[in-house]
Amino acid sequence: MANINLLPWREERREQRNKDYHTALVAVALCAGFLLYLVYGYYQDETAGQNARNAYLEKETEVLEAKIAEIRTLQDTRQDLIERMELIQALQGNRPVIVRVFDELARSVPDDLYFTNLVVKGEQVSVSGVAKSNNRVSAVMRNLDQSDWFTNPVLVKVEAQQLKAQNEFEITMVRVNPKQEESE
Repeated sequence: MANINLLPWREERREQRNKDYHTALVAVALCAGFLLYLVYGYYQDETAGQNARNAYLEKETEVLEAKIAEIRTLQDTRQDLIERMELIQALQGNRPVIVRVFDELARSVPDDLYFTNLVVKGEQVSVSGVAKSNNRVSAVMRNLDQSDWFTNPVLVKVEAQQLKAQNEFEITMVRVNPKQEESE
């Protein structure tokens, strides 16, 4: 006799297919989730690494900026020291000149004449004083004109003081260094 299966085999097959489909769908979803987790972790690691490199660069930039600031202050200090050295050298070089100028002024003063004020601005020298007569003022003018250390003496003013029987005067001239003129 023939075996006839009257059970609903189509429904069982359909249920098996649905079960297999759902199992495959869950497996694909799990694989996709795991793959997304791996990609997300990779990009998180790359982002963290880049942030670490950025932080290192910022830290090194701050260190370099501090060194640059220190170099600038050292350069400013160096420039100040160079300017001071040049000033000291100029003063040391001019020390004998000033002494010589005062010596020349003292030698040019005749009797009965004295200086009350002396102003030196750069190369310009201005002298004020009192003399007993105009002849004494003329004598000091001749002496200053003959000096190697002064040129172009100009009598700015002479005022006679009747009550004191004196003449107040003011002379301006240019200071020169005869050693420098000879070398030129």
